[in-house]
Amino acid sequence: MESIYYVMAWACHRRCKHCYEERFRPYVRGALDTVVAEAVRNFPRIVDHFPERMTYIDLADVPDAEGQYPQKTGRVVLSGGESLLDAVRESVTYPVIERLQRRYAGQGGVKVVVQTTGDLLTDRIVGELLERGVYMISVASVDDFHVGLEGEAKQRAFMDRLSELFQCHGMRPSGLQATTRNWHEDQGPLYSFFGATPDSWIGKLWPRGRAWQSNLPRATLADNFCNRWSGGLNFLRHAYNGSEVSVEPDGSVYPCCVKTALPLGNLCEEPLIDILDSLVGVPAYEAITMGHPERMGLAHGWSEEDFNAASRTTLPDGRPYQNLCIGCDRFHEQVLGPVLAEARARRDAARGITAAVAAPRRRTVLINPLSPVKD
Repeated sequence: MESIYYVMAWACHRRCKHCYEERFRPYVRGALDTVVAEAVRNFPRIVDHFPERMTYIDLADVPDAEGQYPQKTGRVVLSGGESLLDAVRESVTYPVIERLQRRYAGQGGVKVVVQTTGDLLTDRIVGELLERGVYMISVASVDDFHVGLEGEAKQRAFMDRLSELFQCHGMRPSGLQATTRNWHEDQGPLYSFFGATPDSWIGKLWPRGRAWQSNLPRATLADNFCNRWSGGLNFLRHAYNGSEVSVEPDGSVYPCCVKTALPLGNLCEEPLIDILDSLVGVPAYEAITMGHPERMGLAHGWSEEDFNAASRTTLPDGRPYQNLCIGCDRFHEQVLGPVLAEARARRDAARGITAAVAAPRRRTVLINPLSPVKD
């Protein structure tokens, strides 16, 4: 597989108003202990259910003399929250990196990317990350939404300071933009900067979390988050270039970083590739992997016009809003629960698991801006 975006823990030291996930926030005392304990408890099973190899065939490259396309090393992006918080770094982030390196040693390797806001980085932490074979440190906070980094002057000073720190450790700036899919093909160790700027692929902000509550998303029906990198595009084609999924601290896996209203499955319970392969040929998920969510419902009596109509809602401040992610949420809520349950039943049957054994599973309760919480 080319890429896995793994949110290891919910803990963060910031509460940014543009964040797509309201669970990313400061936790204290017992609440902090709880979110860290969840991450510690789950990461061994999650990592062990990653693909056997983190390699992929790049059909966008040039084939060799025998017509074979090159096989390349994929990446795992480790994120939060804030992956470098004291409470998370030693007990979660470092052990996850070490487990990934052991798992893929001799299996084609893996490129580990640590994503951070950057303001917790020190000389010691950079050294400890590189000692564990981290390929890239990606600073994801260079925008006006992060308190203390408002304006070009503050952002430039911030990047200059961190660039000097990185270069003292022999790191090089990535030669490719964060919006370029193959940026991770540079020779590491590397560093990069990005943020929710107007020109970035997340600049219009996903209709999720505190961004939604703050009335910030500017995406329209014409902004198809699904049909781009970190969207659902190509997620089912895990053997080839362009495939990425997102994983939460409880093991829930999604076809995109935006996250569908229901997870595809759970990596604490079963392998990622089994989950993906069970959805091949399922019309709704084939539409997502092709980057056409508006076609998700064709096999269920939803025309594209129906889907677009379901994509209409209002922002919390009452303004009208329309985006395909909203229609995707509603289609999951109204139609896809049984479809996902059937896919899980097929996987269970293939492994010889009976219904009685499979029954006591975790349950996901959806909280979104479109409808009341249903327990």
